[in-house]
Amino acid sequence: MGQPILEITKVGKSFNQVPALRDIDLTVERGEVHGVVGQNGAGKSTLMKILNGVYTRDSGQIRIDGKEVEYDTPLGARKHGISMVFQEFSLIPTLTIAQNVFLTREPRTSAGLLDDVSSERQTADILNELGVDLDPKALVQDLSVGSRQLAEIAKALSQQPRILILDEPTASLSAKETETLFTVIRRLKAMGISLIYISHHLQDLLRISDRVTVLRDGRRVLTRNIEDVQLHEVIEAMLGATLQAQQLAAGREIDRTGPPLLEVKELCAGRRVLDVSFAVWPGEVLGIAGLLGSGRTEVIRAVFGIDRVDRGEILVRGTRATIEDTDDAVALGMSLVPEDRRSQGLVLEHTVKDNLLLPIWKRLRTFGLIDDPKADVVAREYVRTLNVKTSGLNQVVTFLSGGNQQKVVVGKSLSTHPSILLLDEPTFGIDIRSKQEIMASVREFADAGNAVVFVDSELAQLAVICDRVLVLHRGRITGEFSRAEGHEISEGVLHRAIHGAGTNRRTAA
Repeated sequence: MGQPILEITKVGKSFNQVPALRDIDLTVERGEVHGVVGQNGAGKSTLMKILNGVYTRDSGQIRIDGKEVEYDTPLGARKHGISMVFQEFSLIPTLTIAQNVFLTREPRTSAGLLDDVSSERQTADILNELGVDLDPKALVQDLSVGSRQLAEIAKALSQQPRILILDEPTASLSAKETETLFTVIRRLKAMGISLIYISHHLQDLLRISDRVTVLRDGRRVLTRNIEDVQLHEVIEAMLGATLQAQQLAAGREIDRTGPPLLEVKELCAGRRVLDVSFAVWPGEVLGIAGLLGSGRTEVIRAVFGIDRVDRGEILVRGTRATIEDTDDAVALGMSLVPEDRRSQGLVLEHTVKDNLLLPIWKRLRTFGLIDDPKADVVAREYVRTLNVKTSGLNQVVTFLSGGNQQKVVVGKSLSTHPSILLLDEPTFGIDIRSKQEIMASVREFADAGNAVVFVDSELAQLAVICDRVLVLHRGRITGEFSRAEGHEISEGVLHRAIHGAGTNRRTAA
């Protein structure tokens, strides 16, 4: 294939004498999409920050076009043709796309004034080259998440990189936006740009990458051409153990002779929830699938008392319930794991213990004072059962990995001893092992005779854990798949049902 554009040889990095990278070797070919995966703490971020000039390496070499390079700032990385698009957007919402693309590098007129016309023209040229229909004059705050991601890529391309690093580029995108992004990535390849693609969404990564490298515990443990590797091999390399492939929902019989734990009848809430009806029985995990904007999140927000219900009924254990706010929902035995753990599920500056016990402090009082020994016992039990990796109960949550933060959110929801658990994207943006552990905890919760409503954009996860799956399209249920009725619940079946929902309203149930 000729001289690789990027060669990383024996790169090492330690923090406080703790190795984060150990003799990493990696090559990236010209015009290649090279996927890099690994669990949280595997070393992906450290390696990418070294490439982007945020960190300096302790050992090893980096070669570009066969020549060893040295730099220790992002500006130095850009001078060598390396740019990075981070998972957290860096755009300023109140500025236009063009203003963001050339921020701190604005074209100027001969009089030294900002030349907005020039920046808009150059931005339009970049967007046209990408095949993206965006107005350079549009304010970023008015863009969809997918369009913001494309604007971030345009900003990176304005620096004329030869190597572009994409960090979790599809994390917040709908299926349609992901396809648009993949089209852009293929155009970048055709332009001769090499891409390093980091993602927890392994199916997406295997679709778009030419090769994949797996990091584990700071070491490179696998590099393989995509056509020569299977998904389970990638997962096993990430985990360092053989994957026990099993259907968590398979073989379970749900007793539907009694009243459902939760029943929703002709629920209407705003413009996103229109005549939605469903029921969930003890021991059942009910999945809700649909595209972004289909009303998935709005359904469980309405059930939990966050959004106002315009019409319809909610029944708990066969009795009509009045839910005007979240306190009413909690009193009825419901709990919610929200979509955004950092802004909705955690108090980031508080400790693991404080977050886990936040909903139940009143239960832990003795003579009006918090019984700290009792509180410690309860918190330790959730840390143990959910396998939260923490230095102790008093570790501040913001310093935990994403997967461990999410485990704390799940533990906080379970601490109220609910009988109905509502989950909105519970494994979003976390590593494979944490996903498996959280899903096993959810299945165990359901098997104890409780009910679960599981909203997720990862169809493979719904196929693994759910007893039934509803397909939602524009606020209405357009399909239902039930194992009890002998229906196949697989990623492919759900994908076809979701993308055919607008034209094919066939219901599998």
